[in-house]
Amino acid sequence: MKNLRTLILALTGIVLLSSSSMAQGWGNVKFKFTYGGEYTAPPKIAVTRDAAICGKFGLVDESLVVNPESKGIANVIVFYRDRTPAKIHPSYNDTLEAPIVVDNVKCRFEPRVTSVWTKRKINFKNSDPVGHNVKVDTFFNPVINPILPSGAKISQSYSMEERLPTKVSCSIHPWMTGWIVVRNDPYIGVSDKDGNLEIKNLPVGEFEFQIWQEKAGYIQQVTQDGKTVEWARGRVKIKVEDGKTTDFGTIVIGADQFK
Repeated sequence: MKNLRTLILALTGIVLLSSSSMAQGWGNVKFKFTYGGEYTAPPKIAVTRDAAICGKFGLVDESLVVNPESKGIANVIVFYRDRTPAKIHPSYNDTLEAPIVVDNVKCRFEPRVTSVWTKRKINFKNSDPVGHNVKVDTFFNPVINPILPSGAKISQSYSMEERLPTKVSCSIHPWMTGWIVVRNDPYIGVSDKDGNLEIKNLPVGEFEFQIWQEKAGYIQQVTQDGKTVEWARGRVKIKVEDGKTTDFGTIVIGADQFK
């Protein structure tokens, strides 16, 4: 009987230890990116092709998009780049069957910046009444450059992650530019029109992230809580705590970063 009791206690301890090691906490990270300096309206695009259609949309340079009221910067990208492979929260599996969509609409790419987890497909479509092509200059995945007639759509998959955002362009309409961020995990954030960005359900721990914007490249020098902060090559360590949101507050990116 004594030996049996000892065996039961030992087995119970193993089960408890196994359950403890399998337990995983999750947390969120949040940023707000704003423009530091006097902001002027973006220049208008010179429409050189299909002017009867594309010339109606008042196209402007979107390489830097700033909300004139809040000074929030849109399309700043934050993505997980730690050497430790990311544990994926189960909630992200709910999106696997839904394709990501990049549309050619009003002679521009919408959205301009798109996050792509390698487990999901991306659809490129053309809602315009004129033809476009979609040239995606990936480095680790095959380059594509299909013609998309009006109303057409293609589905694309990526098996390898790309180290940096990948440019999307249209050779027919040379002003058209977009970006896709292809990674092996879903932990990619793109700031909205007010500069807000949140990545949810990250695993607990301290991990390295990279911060990038198409005109500035790596975001390397910012002002946080009134102090100048250096992020070498746009890399920053973020500590994720269980059940909490790590809030970096308002990050001011100086106008000189975009020259």
